[in-house]
Amino acid sequence: MVRLSKRMSELGICSRREADEWIAKGWVRVDGAVVAELGSRIRPEQAITVERAARNEQAQRVTFVLHKPIGYVSGQPEDDYPPAAALLTATNRWQEDDAKIRFSPQQLRGLAPAGRLDIDSTGMLILTQDGRIARQLIGADSDIDKEYLVRVAYQSHEENVRAHFPAALIDKLRHGLSLDDAPLKPAEVEWQNPEQLRFVLREGKKRQIRRMCELVGLRVTGLKRIRMGRIKLGNLPQGQWRYLRPDEQF
Repeated sequence: MVRLSKRMSELGICSRREADEWIAKGWVRVDGAVVAELGSRIRPEQAITVERAARNEQAQRVTFVLHKPIGYVSGQPEDDYPPAAALLTATNRWQEDDAKIRFSPQQLRGLAPAGRLDIDSTGMLILTQDGRIARQLIGADSDIDKEYLVRVAYQSHEENVRAHFPAALIDKLRHGLSLDDAPLKPAEVEWQNPEQLRFVLREGKKRQIRRMCELVGLRVTGLKRIRMGRIKLGNLPQGQWRYLRPDEQF
């Protein structure tokens, strides 16, 4: 037997939090019968259906693609630094955003960052009301890759770093490092130019790239996320946002 909310999440119907909300509202049926008790368990083979009201509510949930500047935290305010969600205002909407969605302050309720950026990093930050997208991007079984441009220095060298950095250590960045007593998944790491590396990761440990670089003697002087799955940052200006369109998939 498995918890109904967990099974709904596993099937991609919604997030566990959404499932609990729908169950409490009487919007979930198992083998045709309404299940309104939180914590209910079912057999994996039982059929789950949800009321149209649940689908309608889910369809109204939005996802923001934000170009986060330095100095903003991804989640709740910390040490007097503002949250990135504070940038989600009508005036900061990118003028080239062609999504047919009207901005409303209600869209800021229940927002969660799906893949954090630390305060010193810039680039693509996804803030979503949709638990399915959050699970797709940061769930334990997520296979969505994320791409970063990372400016580095080595010892006293801040220019032409590539010429001074041992090539064997690039291989170490690709595979062979451990963080938090666990080996890291293989990563794509290539020189983008003499002072900048391109990283593609398929996991997201806290400050992972900065810590990886420290392990091989590199100092990160700039970090920008430019892609998550099939969604690119593109020309979105720093400090501005756009909606994820219904036809876009990570």
